[in-house]
Amino acid sequence: MQFYKKTSSRQSLIGILIKLTLIFLFILGIVFFLDKVDFPTPKKDIKKIIPNENFKIIK
Repeated sequence: MQFYKKTSSRQSLIGILIKLTLIFLFILGIVFFLDKVDFPTPKKDIKKIIPNENFKIIK
């Protein structure tokens, strides 16, 4: 059995580009489908009263 070294880097470069493209398309697909989901808005108004004593005047 004889071992040989692959010296062609063009095939590996194409493989990396294909993988990066697939990952990019997958992430774009996730963002697209999350945009289509209609998340409900809160039904209760959120009101918080902040007392005036917590404010400090800086001059």
